[in-house]
Amino acid sequence: MKNVMDTLRERGFIKQTVYEDELYEKLGSESVPFYIGFDPTADSLHVGHFMQLIAMKHMQDAGHRPIILIGGGTGMIGDPSGRTDMRSMMTRETVKYHVECFKKQMARFIRFDGENGAIVVDNADWLLDLNYVEFLRDVGVYFSVNKMLTAECYRSRMEKGLTFLEFNYMLMQAYDFLVLNRRYGCLLQLGGDDQWSNILAGADLIRRKERKAAFAMTFTLLTTSEGKKMGKTQKGAVWLDENKTSPYEFYQYWRNTADADVEKCLKLLTFLPLGQISELTQYRDERINRAKEVLAFELTRMVHGEEKALAAQSEAHAAFGGEGEMPEKTVPADTHTVLQALIATGLCKSNGEARRLVDQGGVTINGEKVTDVNAELPASPFTLFKGKKVRLKVTVQ
Repeated sequence: MKNVMDTLRERGFIKQTVYEDELYEKLGSESVPFYIGFDPTADSLHVGHFMQLIAMKHMQDAGHRPIILIGGGTGMIGDPSGRTDMRSMMTRETVKYHVECFKKQMARFIRFDGENGAIVVDNADWLLDLNYVEFLRDVGVYFSVNKMLTAECYRSRMEKGLTFLEFNYMLMQAYDFLVLNRRYGCLLQLGGDDQWSNILAGADLIRRKERKAAFAMTFTLLTTSEGKKMGKTQKGAVWLDENKTSPYEFYQYWRNTADADVEKCLKLLTFLPLGQISELTQYRDERINRAKEVLAFELTRMVHGEEKALAAQSEAHAAFGGEGEMPEKTVPADTHTVLQALIATGLCKSNGEARRLVDQGGVTINGEKVTDVNAELPASPFTLFKGKKVRLKVTVQ
């Protein structure tokens, strides 16, 4: 079987690692237990987690065992990485609810049965009952404050202030790796490159305290060609929960990927063969749109299932050309609400008719049923449905 490190490198995942030759040999000769941590700061995973889920699946398919660490304990502190302010702390009850939501979404990507089936653990199980003095004696002695302050996650916070609460985060994440090493033989931690200092600290703790092999590997961050993090829209994060981001919105987000980013996204976020990806992305004209459609469909299928992916694709074709092409209508720039759009397009003749239509569930915009006639319109252009048969592509200008 091909070494998974070769797969990850070819597809552009790997950013940094330590003891690379030793790790490569282990990944090619034995099943390596590894873990990725997820802080439950919301009740859904989002596009920022997507790459880690895909990497986890690559590893599992190559015979390695995933350990999904839910940060129920560290999530109550807040990771300062990539932050210029302090995260709000969550209650234990909130964390538990978020954990259950995560598990359901992860099941679409990761197998939880079989010889190398994934396991889910919550670091609250060991962090919340720690004896503080014993923790400092057993773990704190291996950390240099001077070295910790050189980590980017801390340096960027020094001007505005870094609380002692957050300063403990690196020690606790390192301790997670130590616990997983002792309980499950975990040898490798994976994560985004903004986590490099924390991940490296855990591998170093195991090597110094346990005198055993431990490895760290980070992935390139999912950014656009302009260096901006992907997964954000004007409405906020792009979620994997369809109640937060509909399958149609999810599809359209990826369909609108910039030409320069399509090849990278296909390599990192799909399992299509590299040869097929090269063929799809060889063009720099309108033919690149085919690659964008493949990207959007594949990712929507993985997250929401084939049926909803096909429906989103069909609706996109209907709204923006292709199969089932629909009429277009331009409305004045001062059209801001659903009510105004229904009148301006001529789909309704009066405010009363528009309100009744919405109350009866007869209006859909971009695949989402409208429940408030005074709701703000989405970004233009958008698809406006009256019932099941009457639909328009609406442009506000």
